[in-house]
Amino acid sequence: MFEKQPEGLQQRVKQLATQAIEEENPTAWFDILYSQSQGDVTQIPWAKLTCHPYLQDWLKTFNPEGEGHSALVIGCGLGDDAEALAARGFQVTAFDISPTAIDWCQQRFPDSAVNYIVADLLALPSQWHQAFDLVVEIRNIQALPLSLRSTVITSVASVVAVAGTLVVINRLRETEMEPDGPPWPLSNSELAQFTELGLQEVSRVLFYESERVDILQVRLEYQKISTK
Repeated sequence: MFEKQPEGLQQRVKQLATQAIEEENPTAWFDILYSQSQGDVTQIPWAKLTCHPYLQDWLKTFNPEGEGHSALVIGCGLGDDAEALAARGFQVTAFDISPTAIDWCQQRFPDSAVNYIVADLLALPSQWHQAFDLVVEIRNIQALPLSLRSTVITSVASVVAVAGTLVVINRLRETEMEPDGPPWPLSNSELAQFTELGLQEVSRVLFYESERVDILQVRLEYQKISTK
């Protein structure tokens, strides 16, 4: 994951993100990173060419029924999480703000049933409102600055169908102090916004990133209980 990457790559990501924020276009750096990687997956710090292990653990533990159900993967990267859901029978839509990332997905999985599209988490299509039975958000919220946090959380919550499920996997911080980022871990008060938006917390599992006991991760499962 990001914290396991060489220091030079971590610093490059921070520089790109900082520049994008200064230019008031905080999501622009994602496609720059993908484009400049020139197909070298080692230059994409979150790309592991396999389903995220915390999502894989959730799928194995809860064994959700995919047939006849829709799923949305937010910020799908190179597509492995989307393909894992499609393998379980979900009708999957997966989006990323980076056209380069979406092209990469389509090249990797040319016969995929997943609908890979370019979209912006900050300006989602209106037809996606409360449209998906399962929504998977992995490390996109933490990749955007705190100034956008409320907007991003509202956007994520908006696409979950009533009685649908939201799975969130992000870093967690234990104070309300603004962290140095990226990434910018979430606080419990920020996570509480999901509840305010009509989602009920079903489960919460804490992880540490391998031997890095200073980096706390959280996997949350929510159910949408109202139309807020």
